[in-house]
Amino acid sequence: ADEDAPRIIDGVAVLVKRVAVDSPAALRDLADRFKDRIQSGVVVLGSAAGDKALLIVIVSKDLEKRFHAGKIVKALSALVGGGGGGRPDMAQAGGTQPEKLSEALASVRAWVERRI
Repeated sequence: ADEDAPRIIDGVAVLVKRVAVDSPAALRDLADRFKDRIQSGVVVLGSAAGDKALLIVIVSKDLEKRFHAGKIVKALSALVGGGGGGRPDMAQAGGTQPEKLSEALASVRAWVERRI
């Protein structure tokens, strides 16, 4: 399977990926590129940078009424010992427990399903 291909959850393209970047700005650039590729959907990227976990959620404009990036990132960042939030279309967060990043990313699917 192409791991860069989004999974379709209840008709919504959801791309969840662990990436290797070391700054919030680099994470944002990467997330923007994925969003451009899938056009409509939710992009969630996570990275472990040293002793920190970095997260970003981008929601395409057509889905903002259904999903709020800030709320999703808040829920995910709580799982990695951090906090964060942001706008409905884009939100970033960090945490102090990068070892929990995989678990946090794995929870995205359930989060999307519960809130559709």
